[in-house]
Amino acid sequence: MAGPLLAQKPLNIGALTLDVPVVLAPMAGITNTAFRRLCREYGAGLYVSEMITSRALVERTPTSMRLIKHHESETPRSIQLYGVEPTTISEAIRFLVGEDKADHIDLNFGCPVPKVTRKGGGAALPWKRSLFRDIVESAVRAAGDIPVTIKMRKGIDDTHLTFLEAGKAAEGAGVASIALHARTASQFYSGHADWDAIGELKSQISGVPVLGNGDIWSAEDALAMVNQSECDGVVVGRGCLGRPWLFGDLQAAFRGEGLRIQPGLGAVAEAFRRHAVLLVEFFDGDEDRACRDIRKHVAWYFKGYPVGGHIRAQLATVESLQQIDDVLGELDWSAPYPGEGVEGPRGRQGSPKRVALPDKWLESSELSQGERENLRLAEVDSSGG
Repeated sequence: MAGPLLAQKPLNIGALTLDVPVVLAPMAGITNTAFRRLCREYGAGLYVSEMITSRALVERTPTSMRLIKHHESETPRSIQLYGVEPTTISEAIRFLVGEDKADHIDLNFGCPVPKVTRKGGGAALPWKRSLFRDIVESAVRAAGDIPVTIKMRKGIDDTHLTFLEAGKAAEGAGVASIALHARTASQFYSGHADWDAIGELKSQISGVPVLGNGDIWSAEDALAMVNQSECDGVVVGRGCLGRPWLFGDLQAAFRGEGLRIQPGLGAVAEAFRRHAVLLVEFFDGDEDRACRDIRKHVAWYFKGYPVGGHIRAQLATVESLQQIDDVLGELDWSAPYPGEGVEGPRGRQGSPKRVALPDKWLESSELSQGERENLRLAEVDSSGG
């Protein structure tokens, strides 16, 4: 159990002030407008879009244009970009700023997905020092008064750590905050996050806030991370899957309040349906598409609750809101919060693996001409970190 924080101060990210130092981590296929709005209904924080490829945004693809949309209730508007070319990222940012599409821009340097890292993107990119610096500097220039932040990992593996040097370079480039997922790319989501690494980064960065990410499954975990590392705030990813009320817990915890949300099955069912309704709105009234999207959330929402396999299977195949209502009607809405069974890790942990990288990527921390020519290939639609 975490000890109490000595004092709680607002988190300043550039011109933005967050009363609660909590950020929703970008997650592919998860942190769309619907999920962000749902989480925001429970607690305060900064709610970041799922990652958007800068090349796709420059080309104004339908998917990228949908993903940058924010509901009128969302403020500040936060967008995460992924890219490997300074010019492309700058162009994407100039579009967002010029068209007044964002109040905050985050850059992804934490993605461990093989199809990204094997082309030098995501968590592989900070290894190339000059490229990393060029991207961050050009992004900050293009953004003007809009704060730019970065999210990264410790490095490629334990032999090729980059977080301290990258953090210092990012601070020097003028970013507004730095978030560290305290795992290497080779860990993916396995093992335990190294909160001591967050503290080490914090000790080296004095000009901007340092945020910690990794293994925050409860408000108590968040307090423990801050107490251990002395970081300025937390970034929450998989811990909120199927648990949007976690942001209510986090808000209470950082305000020094003991209240925690422990929903019974009825409250979970209501949240699940609310999520589906917001997805219908996000997909412009397309119930079938919204229901296809909500299906992946079933196991997360009902983890640990007395919901039979046949009902889970039905929810995993729903095609309309009416079907959702019919299936949820079969539940015992009076069933209480079941305790520890609903807590803890969510999502696949996986196991450590060798990071897929471009040929000879680790031979030098500087970019070769051949590698530079292949940068455009790294801009693919993926996410994570």
